[in-house]
Amino acid sequence: MAQDKASYQYIGIGIQATGNRQESDSMGAVEVPADRYWGAQTQRSLHHFNIGGDVMPREVYHAYGIVKGAAAEVNAAAGRLDKTLAQAIVQASKEATKGELDDHFPLCVWQTGSGTQTNMNANEVIANRAIQLLGGQIGSKKPVHPNDHVNMGQSSNDSFPTAMHVAMVLELEKKFFPELNQLVKAIEAKAEQWFEVVKIGRTHLQDAVPLTVGQEWSGWASQLKDGLQRVKEAERSVFELAAGGTAVGTGMNAPKGFSKAIAAKISEITGQPFITAPNKFAALGGLDGMVAVMAALRGIATILMKIANDTRWLASGPRCGLGELHLPENEPGSSIMPGKVNPTQCEAMIMVCTQIMGLDAAVAIAGSQGNLQLNVTRPLVIMNALHASRLLTDAAKAFREFSVEGTTLNEKRIQHYIDNSLMLVTALAPVVGYDGAAKIAHLGDVEGLSLKEAALKTGLLDEKQFDEHIKPRLMAGDGVEGA
Repeated sequence: MAQDKASYQYIGIGIQATGNRQESDSMGAVEVPADRYWGAQTQRSLHHFNIGGDVMPREVYHAYGIVKGAAAEVNAAAGRLDKTLAQAIVQASKEATKGELDDHFPLCVWQTGSGTQTNMNANEVIANRAIQLLGGQIGSKKPVHPNDHVNMGQSSNDSFPTAMHVAMVLELEKKFFPELNQLVKAIEAKAEQWFEVVKIGRTHLQDAVPLTVGQEWSGWASQLKDGLQRVKEAERSVFELAAGGTAVGTGMNAPKGFSKAIAAKISEITGQPFITAPNKFAALGGLDGMVAVMAALRGIATILMKIANDTRWLASGPRCGLGELHLPENEPGSSIMPGKVNPTQCEAMIMVCTQIMGLDAAVAIAGSQGNLQLNVTRPLVIMNALHASRLLTDAAKAFREFSVEGTTLNEKRIQHYIDNSLMLVTALAPVVGYDGAAKIAHLGDVEGLSLKEAALKTGLLDEKQFDEHIKPRLMAGDGVEGA
């Protein structure tokens, strides 16, 4: 069997075999499908944890490819791992990261809470693929052993949290932040476009003093930007990697310097600022970084919930609601009422945000379950956090494309509300006093008068004084901060 670098050749992915083959682990022999790269421990997990339909997120395995490849490179560079074996492990790991081995990662989320079966699934698949690349017999554990070589210097207890953090950071950096920032830009564009359009504000769902449409939308954009900054701040804690802590945080069986070296290698591979966790006991026993990220994602959900609700309230109608906004008409809204169109993107966003609040509650509870040297709820946490990030990413994209960007104003309706609002009387309070202004508003409401008619009828001021003070655009102020 070839062991020198010159003899290494790439072999296409796949196993041309039918039926079963026999693999073994420390507990004995197990029959596994002959066309799969996984081994005995993966097969045992499939048997014992057939719970629901939730499979371990693919992103975790893609991250595991990065972790296992980085470990092989570090171990080879230090002379602990034969370079030819390392080369094959790195190649197999890269295939895992690219998603080319996804069909060989079948395990359920509801397994051991440390992710041991998932770690071994990765070890077995990468080992068998590396054996194939080296021309060996799949399942033989020669010349590449899943524990001795692929898992060298590692434990499930530190490799799974490491893969969790890598997966979370890559999901945030490559998908979540770019898409959410696009939504912010779209909202800001509308805010700028409509900054001079005066409208009536509403507090407690009741008429209030004026602001501009642009000011209203700028508030949404600012909320989102602040929320994204909080996600960024939470993300800093998941740049810290548990790798090197091994079983309980002491680093037993991990070579000296391994933790810093593998963190540096993972940082090099991903282009992200990963570092070794300064305290491995905290890294293994707690889930604080992931809990913080999930909470920050829930914060984004609360913001998007407000924006979606505000949007559908302002677009309610078209004849019998507020009707200030026209949302894009994407699909028929009713199977019985012809011509009805509903704010469906807003509704989808509300459901997504509600789901994320539930996911966050589960993560918070899971984060509290760090018992002694290990938290054993990790699969649940990474599933929920990745799911939340994906939901927010996809919902933000759809909301931007199919709602925000196509939203227009009903300026006639907006002006109607300005013309009929009694709360403009607030500008008269400095002239006639609070009680006098309240008298004007009350008279207008009871007798169905316009604000001007009510003001003049009270005799508290004349027409010139009224026109001097009731100027809606000036009442809205000149900037985002208001008057």
